[in-house]
Amino acid sequence: MAGLLNNWLFWSLSSAIFAGVTAILAKVGVEGINSNLATAIRTSVVLLFTWILVGVTRSSMPLSGISRHTWIFLIFSGLATGLSWLCYFRALQLGLASKVAPIDKLSVIFAIALAAIFLHEPVNWHQWIGGILIVGGAIILALP
Repeated sequence: MAGLLNNWLFWSLSSAIFAGVTAILAKVGVEGINSNLATAIRTSVVLLFTWILVGVTRSSMPLSGISRHTWIFLIFSGLATGLSWLCYFRALQLGLASKVAPIDKLSVIFAIALAAIFLHEPVNWHQWIGGILIVGGAIILALP
């Protein structure tokens, strides 16, 4: 069990499962409410849940011990997440979850490209082919 909890693939698949569940729950939850308000409610729940998790797992550290560099990047990451969620909830309000979710997963392509450009991560033929398949799949799934 300890090996599983330290396995990136386990956590990645778990993230994908919860993201799929999130799409369905959010699609139902956004009906009859402003999508920005729905995002604010969801974000508040995430905020409360994660602070409780930090407390329960005793994974906190003094905030003064966090470097300025880390603060800056986590703040911008939070802003990007917020913008992503606002766009996602609006898209769910306007479209079908079965079409919105695959287009949202094009984030994989952007993550690979940005990691190559800014983090100098190598892109091999597996990523090229996988990326092409993701784009093709998203297009096929989004077709009327």
